[in-house]
Amino acid sequence: MSGSGTRPTAHGPLPADTTQDVRTRGADLSTRVAVLPVGSFEQHGAFLPLATDTLVACAIARRIADAYPVHLLPPVTISCSHEHAAWPGTVSISSVTLHAVVRDIADSLRRSGVEALVVVNGHGGNYVLGNVVQEASARGERMALFPAVEDWETALGRAGVATSLLTDMHAGEIETSILLHAHPEMVRAGYESADFVADDRRHLLTTGMSAYTESGVIGRPSLGSAEKGAELLASLTDSFRPYFSLLTSAAEPGARTPSSPAGASPE
Repeated sequence: MSGSGTRPTAHGPLPADTTQDVRTRGADLSTRVAVLPVGSFEQHGAFLPLATDTLVACAIARRIADAYPVHLLPPVTISCSHEHAAWPGTVSISSVTLHAVVRDIADSLRRSGVEALVVVNGHGGNYVLGNVVQEASARGERMALFPAVEDWETALGRAGVATSLLTDMHAGEIETSILLHAHPEMVRAGYESADFVADDRRHLLTTGMSAYTESGVIGRPSLGSAEKGAELLASLTDSFRPYFSLLTSAAEPGARTPSSPAGASPE
């Protein structure tokens, strides 16, 4: 499925749509869908910018918007980065605030006729986003969180990423690859020799990142490449299709049908 018409070129992370573009795009769908990138402003070692997670979320959301008739929103650029507080430049808001911001955005969209919201999360520490979607769905609203772990696993395999999601925790092969593809001008020298592995991070929420890494890196950025970044984004764009189909279907997303028995998968 492709977006209807030619989408105006974005100015950096900011969409260039007019209100008429939004009115026209997806007019033939039963449910209009908006896509909200959520990033962070936190340390990513000495070679990736503080805005890395926002740039990653925007790159994913932009590719989705190029392929599907969705309403692309500007990003939420500061989120829950408390585990990175030991490094200068990191800025956080509370999970309560992030929860309220996303819920307010969804409420505002519905008032203007956009009934469904997909939150594209670029920062693993935004745990509360799962609760936002869970609670919205329980209220009968249409919302989804993307990408899921399964989407990332599929993308890693397609792109030939050598590092697992466990090992590639922060400023590693995945993020470096996406930025080398989407924003090579933002990647500084040094990633080639910055690899650091710390797979056992069971006390991360208690101690923060500084207990596990001095550089701020946990992963293997030296393995990153622009080619892998391109394949990661292409795979995630394909993985978005069932999310779009679910949110725009005539039936309620959580409705049970005779062919979808309860308890089919673990929670």
